Amino acid sequence: MDESKKSGESARPAAWSPPEPSALRVGFIGAGRLARALSLALQAAGVPVVRVASRSAASARALAESLPDCRPGDPADVARDCDLVFLTSPDALIAGIARAVPWRPGQAVAHCSGATPVAALRPAAEAGALIGGFHPMQAFGADPGAALASLPGCTVAIEAEPPLDALLHALARRLGCVGLNLPPGARVRYHASGGYASQHVHALLAEAVRLWQSWGATERQALDALLPLLRGTVESLARSGVAAGMPGPVSRGDAGTVRLHRQALQAVDPEMRDLYDRLCRRGVALARQAGRLDAAAAEGVERVLDAPPGP
Repeated sequence: MDESKKSGESARPAAWSPPEPSALRVGFIGAGRLARALSLALQAAGVPVVRVASRSAASARALAESLPDCRPGDPADVARDCDLVFLTSPDALIAGIARAVPWRPGQAVAHCSGATPVAALRPAAEAGALIGGFHPMQAFGADPGAALASLPGCTVAIEAEPPLDALLHALARRLGCVGLNLPPGARVRYHASGGYASQHVHALLAEAVRLWQSWGATERQALDALLPLLRGTVESLARSGVAAGMPGPVSRGDAGTVRLHRQALQAVDPEMRDLYDRLCRRGVALARQAGRLDAAAAEGVERVLDAPPGP
């Protein structure tokens, strides 16, 4: 069956001409951190945000009060009064909102989830609305100003059919973002990739902090030392790429240092040493890919990783 029919998009109007971004009436269902950052950014870019709804009336009211000519309401109010509605609710609620809200022809609905399929909005498409996905690949913290400042330059994954795709790309450009056409079926893999550059970094740094704490240092001391290293690593990635820019003993075939690392980590926590081993094996493959390790050097590191971790 045609993918558009499976998603319900065949029910949309035969023609729909979205207004220019500055003439759009935009609304939000969901008033959390992403909604705050995105709505403030759109307003600053000359795109009016006129309605907001949330499970928390206080959150909707607070967000509306931060935007000129924006009113809080319920989801039905947002659907009635807006040309484009962003669903910025928790992922688990998106399909239920799509079923419950009275959508109409002549409007567009885009969720901002990284992992939820656009097909979750099928009820809106069956009511005649255009549907799509608009996901900024960025982490949004509790500070609205910092969240707003983090948007320019980030990638926005866009998944929609014409003419909504052109409108969403135009909005991304207005925000100073880079629009990415995301093909159907790639959404979950795309979202998982972001975890490696975001939440998994936290998990790895937590391991490093534990090592500092093992000799009595504090988390703050560890971060003061490690964050400049992390920033330098990110700069190297930007300049040289993933494989060529990788530093450390694995990249130079220093099997002796890898052996010492494994012994020290085993004494702290065998599971920590096991994670280190797994990461080193991936590092060997990267160093080989970059041409920085020959077969003999790679084999030397692999032999150390295969050996028992004792002295």
